[in-house]
Amino acid sequence: MIYKVAAFYQFAALPDYRELREPLRAFCASLGLKGSVLLAQEGINGTLAGPPEAIDALARELAHGDLFGGRLDNLELKFSTAEAMPFGRLKVRLKKEIVTLGDAAADPTRQVGTYVDASEWNALISAPDTLLLDTRNAFEVAMGTFEGAVDPEIRSFGQFKDFAAERLDPARHRRIAMFCTGGIRCEKASAHLLARGFTEVYHLKGGILRYLEEVPEAQSRWRGECFVFDERVALGHGLREQNKDAARDE
Repeated sequence: MIYKVAAFYQFAALPDYRELREPLRAFCASLGLKGSVLLAQEGINGTLAGPPEAIDALARELAHGDLFGGRLDNLELKFSTAEAMPFGRLKVRLKKEIVTLGDAAADPTRQVGTYVDASEWNALISAPDTLLLDTRNAFEVAMGTFEGAVDPEIRSFGQFKDFAAERLDPARHRRIAMFCTGGIRCEKASAHLLARGFTEVYHLKGGILRYLEEVPEAQSRWRGECFVFDERVALGHGLREQNKDAARDE
């Protein structure tokens, strides 16, 4: 059986996020889905897997159903496949942030960097005055990244603000292009930089996963594999599963 995997997020005001937990968990369980969803006052972030028709039902409910009442009308949603179920169980958890940075000024619902589609990404990062920044953790960067990208050498995303304070300067780094796995970390990172006085901040819409899905391998500036936080370990161009043992050995 081929499983369908949905990775999704949206920053949106969910003041009732605690009350949403059980109805969402019950809905996902009724579809036989497994994976993890985070709910916070600032929005939703999750990756779930199941039969294709169940994932399609989930996507419809999130975007148009009664559960969220139309508040997820700009959901960033990406699909891929897995030859085996990539998750062991279903978890719906409540969090302070759907991606942890620890900076109250970094509010993607108020301001965020400029989105760049995958088809336009190569041109942006080829410009000599663009600082290309990988916002992911060091072990993810080690598996694969874009040519010429700066590795912030962080162990967790919460350390990004320290990297920015120590290594980035609004007067010197006038144009920054950043990327992450699915786009969510860049939402927070770009909001953080804008709050600190950076004025020209771009990020890859849909993240690395969207780029690997849409950009032909012959035209790609991506090198290596993209780490994913499930049993597939890593994905390559076309969002194809990579050899698990090889991925772990690298």
